Amino acid sequence: MMPYRKKSEVEALLKEVREIYAMLEQVPIERDCIRRTECCYFTRTGLTPQLTSGEGLLAARAWRASGRKELKPRADGGCPMLIGELGKGKCAIYADRPFGCRTHFCEAAGGPYARRDVVELIRRLEAIDVALGGHGPKSLTASIEEGMKWKAI
Repeated sequence: MMPYRKKSEVEALLKEVREIYAMLEQVPIERDCIRRTECCYFTRTGLTPQLTSGEGLLAARAWRASGRKELKPRADGGCPMLIGELGKGKCAIYADRPFGCRTHFCEAAGGPYARRDVVELIRRLEAIDVALGGHGPKSLTASIEEGMKWKAI
């Protein structure tokens, strides 16, 4: 579990994560997420988003705000944040979805972001991870489960 931090400090860091997400939206890359959810099936794609501590904590808060208290694995290999089935589902935390979900490989949305286009944003997320006592990115599920254990939530 991550160390306890003052609520005001955590809030400031989470605000910065949201600012990074907003800055990502300004990167001049033509993309159009049409929410088909194919990218949300990690066992099919072979790719699982890796989250920093700030992203995991923000996603955990969004998950709880959606009325859910725990993550349950899906039998179909889908993201535990996905509500519904392939092609008909939706992300329960779409507004606070992690950076990896925003920059993913989905060809329908425009393909992956080039690292060179977002490296400064990634570095800022990594700095927030350090400030929160994290030790680098973790799988989506592990990071969100860790975020749900935070006392400052």
